[in-house]
Amino acid sequence: MNRLRLYFQLIRLDKPIGIVLLLWPTLWALWMASDGVPDYCLLFIFTLGTVLMRSAGCAINDYADRDFDKHVKRTVDRPITSGKIRPREALIVAAVLAITAFLLILPLNALTKQLSVAAVIIAGSYPYFKRFFAIPQAYLGIAFGFGIPMGFAAVQNSVPAEAWWLLIANIFWAVAYDTEYAMVDRDDDLKIGMKTSAITFGRFDVAAVMLCYALSFTIILVVGWQFGLRAWFVGGLLVASACAVYHYFLIRTRERARCFKAFRHNNWLGGAIFAGVFLDYFFRT
Repeated sequence: MNRLRLYFQLIRLDKPIGIVLLLWPTLWALWMASDGVPDYCLLFIFTLGTVLMRSAGCAINDYADRDFDKHVKRTVDRPITSGKIRPREALIVAAVLAITAFLLILPLNALTKQLSVAAVIIAGSYPYFKRFFAIPQAYLGIAFGFGIPMGFAAVQNSVPAEAWWLLIANIFWAVAYDTEYAMVDRDDDLKIGMKTSAITFGRFDVAAVMLCYALSFTIILVVGWQFGLRAWFVGGLLVASACAVYHYFLIRTRERARCFKAFRHNNWLGGAIFAGVFLDYFFRT
């Protein structure tokens, strides 16, 4: 049981915020692609696949960062860094989870399977982008938003331009919330030479976060409008915007605990957008 608990911690099932940040954009896409009536089997496949791939990504991330995490206060006690789990075990766990996720999509069309290969490559390579890419959060946004083109592919057997724009919106959202997250570790990341948007943006970090929120919401509004979404959808975006304003008041002092609170609160922001999409389709006449 102790071993299972360590694996549970390795894949962060005790911290589900990452799962929902992956899941909300995927649900936006499934609802828009299916005109508000997604297939229940697809919902099951994509929801479980999100959990599996996020878990696999956490194992790969901890393997890649095992020599860096020991220098960061927040991550020093992670299973690999603390020596409770061997690096090879993490790779095995990640492989098993990724293979299981791929088995889930076997009933789906060829385009979805092809996109899933790209999704695995992006998720597996993300941890290494922090070594040299100035804003790795943008790459994270691609990884966390790849359920969008996959969702459209699964429903429509094609990926329209709107899906790629929705992915771009997710990239801006990810830069916003993961910059808030990076602001927590900025001092430690500077010491070990890790690249993050919080370091790259410097004293303009708060302004950059708010700009990314604004760009994300604007693109989502335009895409949703093209799908015929109106009042409820706009209401959801207004609630999300209020969440972003709340985040501003949390992060403007750059205190660790408040920045982390803002990051975690993005669950409600993404949920508000989905609620707007869901209700708009639900109440259509």
